[in-house]
Amino acid sequence: MRTRHFRELLVWQRAMQLTRDVYRQTATLPKSETFGLQSQMRRAAVSIASNIAEGHGRLSDQVLRVFLPQARGSLYELETQIQLCLDLDFMRPAPASELFEHCHEVARMIHGLLKALKTKPVKTAITNWLADTLTC
Repeated sequence: MRTRHFRELLVWQRAMQLTRDVYRQTATLPKSETFGLQSQMRRAAVSIASNIAEGHGRLSDQVLRVFLPQARGSLYELETQIQLCLDLDFMRPAPASELFEHCHEVARMIHGLLKALKTKPVKTAITNWLADTLTC
């Protein structure tokens, strides 16, 4: 059975935690980056959870298959921006490493859901994946 609400999805919950962490870490970026990297990183992070929620909210697993790659694209965009922050010495290695770990966790979860949706009949795939995810 499909979850009733996107908030029940563990991948959405982890994406939201990543977003909160990005907001906290980008608060320390130089003032000159308020409308640059800070804004871009926050938009990318928000986009990850938002695409997961929107895909789920369309009530079609086929549509979810479209939104999950968009979420993954935003995630990779965020990873690139974190790397740029490191390269420019805008962020210390420890916080950046923590953000990278969160990104990799969310990426694995998105990849797992996409794989489940591609290899099984759609209704069965989402049901099985959600059951496995919700029990973690």
